[in-house]
Amino acid sequence: MTIDSRQVAAGMLEAVPFARTLGFEFVEVAPEAEGSVRAVVRLPDSPATHNHIGGPHAGAMFTLGETASGAVVLAAFGHLLDRATPLAVRAEIAYRKLALGPVRATARLGRPPAEVVAELEAGERPEFPVRVEIATEEGKPTSEMIVIWTLRPN
Repeated sequence: MTIDSRQVAAGMLEAVPFARTLGFEFVEVAPEAEGSVRAVVRLPDSPATHNHIGGPHAGAMFTLGETASGAVVLAAFGHLLDRATPLAVRAEIAYRKLALGPVRATARLGRPPAEVVAELEAGERPEFPVRVEIATEEGKPTSEMIVIWTLRPN
């Protein structure tokens, strides 16, 4: 699988203006084993996104994780956009430790893309998880998230 990370980043920033508002930076969108995909998205440190204790606001961190998961979905299934619309179905986040400074969300597809595509081609509406770890730039995990996505046939 070949992934044009600049195209994925541009597509995400076009489709999700709120990601531009928060100043997200797309660090990496890359293939992994068995056709899977990984995306890393960064939230710079900014007083505009701080909460009452000086770290990134929970809403900004949630949006960061959801955006990273969307980049994974676009990279893995963007070639199907003429046949299906990707939609987030539900999400859960656990805030584990205080985050200070810039944070990065690393998202990974939780099912082999071929399985998801096979379900879509069989006339089903597949659901699949994207797992996200949010960490400081030093790599200290602060939050974990799972976003369940679907491909709704057009």
